[in-house]
Amino acid sequence: MKAFLILEDGTVFEGTHIGADKEIISEIVFNTSMAGYLEVLTDPSYAGQAVCMTYPLIGNYGICREDMESRKIWPDGFIVRELSRIPSNFRCNATIQDVLCEYDIPGIAGIDTRALTKILREKGTMNGMITTHEPTDLELIKEKLRAYTVGNVVDIVTCEQKYSLKGSLDLSENGPISGSAKYTGEKEMRPSLVRALNGAGKKVALLDLGAKDNIARNLIQRGCDVTVYPARTPAEEILADQPDGIMLSNGPGDPKTCTVVIENIKKLYASNVPIFAICLGHQLMALATGADTYKMKYGHRGGNHPVKDLATGRVYISSQNHGYVVDMEKLDPSIATPAFINVNDGTCEGLAYTGKNIFTVQFHPEACPGPQDSGYLFDRFIQMMEVEKDA
Repeated sequence: MKAFLILEDGTVFEGTHIGADKEIISEIVFNTSMAGYLEVLTDPSYAGQAVCMTYPLIGNYGICREDMESRKIWPDGFIVRELSRIPSNFRCNATIQDVLCEYDIPGIAGIDTRALTKILREKGTMNGMITTHEPTDLELIKEKLRAYTVGNVVDIVTCEQKYSLKGSLDLSENGPISGSAKYTGEKEMRPSLVRALNGAGKKVALLDLGAKDNIARNLIQRGCDVTVYPARTPAEEILADQPDGIMLSNGPGDPKTCTVVIENIKKLYASNVPIFAICLGHQLMALATGADTYKMKYGHRGGNHPVKDLATGRVYISSQNHGYVVDMEKLDPSIATPAFINVNDGTCEGLAYTGKNIFTVQFHPEACPGPQDSGYLFDRFIQMMEVEKDA
C-alpha cells in the first residue's frame, strides 16, 4: 500500500505503508543512531513526535522485548529508508512491523531519508503528516500541520502512581542478592560490585517525567532502593519520604509547559537533598532556578555527540535526544555554572549548582542506545549522597 509523508512546507514523500493503518500529524525529527531502534521507539521522550531513522536499513536484528526502555512504543510514527522484515537474531521475538501494529503506530518506508534529514537540518524541525491518502489539497493540509502543537506530553508518559524498586548486589556471576548484604568474598572486587556496595541502602526518589528504565536500572545496579513518583507529585510528599537523593528523569516536550513540575522542583532545590537531573529534568531545574530554555533548530538525537567536561577538559561521546536547550547566556553564576558543553555547537550540556549538591546533564549517561562513557556520573551521584549523609 502506498503511503505519503507531507511536511508543513509542502514537501511530499511517497513510500510504502508500514505499521498501523491510520493517519497521524506529528512533529518530524531524525535520529542518527546506527543501532538501538527499539530503545528509540520505547523512549518516552519521543512522545508527540514521529522519528526518522537516518541509518538506511532498520530492523536487521528484529525486536528483543527485554531491551524495551518502557512499557510501550511512544513515537506517533516511524520513518525508515528500508525496513528489514526477516530479522536475524537468536534473541528476536518480533519484527518492527509486528510491534508497530501491536501499539497502533503507523509508519512509512522507502522514502529518501537523507533528503528528509537535509530538509530538517536546513529549515528546522517541522510538523508532518503520515497518511495512505494521496494529497489533493496541499494548502488545507499545510494549514492543519502548522496548527499542530505537541503540548504537555509529560502527563501522558509519566507513571500513574508511586512504586518502589529494591536495590540488589550481584555478588555472583549471575544471581542477585539483597542490597543490604555485606561483601565477604574475593580480595579484589569487580568494579561493578564496588559501585553497588558504595550505594547499598541509599534511598533515591526518581521523579518520572518520562523516565527510561535504564535510569532506575543504573541506580539499582549500584545498590540503591528506588522509589518512582508521578511527575506531578508534590515536593512535600517526596521530601516526607526522606530520600538520600533525588533523580529528575528525561522526558518529552517543551519544558516550559511543565509549570506544576517546575514549582515543585523549586521546593526540591530549596532542600539540601542531593539532586541529579537528566535531559528534561536538567531543563526543568534550570527553569526552576531562574534560567531560560529555547527550542533548537533541529535538536540533538543520536548516539555520537561529543560533550566536554569543563572541569577536566575531557571529552566524552554521549547519547542524546532533545529539541530544547538551556540558554547559557541567561545563567546567574551565583546559582549555576556550565559544567559540560557540546563540542559541535557549543550548547549547554550540563550545569553545576553553586553551593548545592546538585548537578544536571542534557545528555544520557544511562545511554540506551548509545555509548556508556558517562556512566560514571551515577557514581558521582552516589558519592554526593554519601557526603551529605556523613555531614
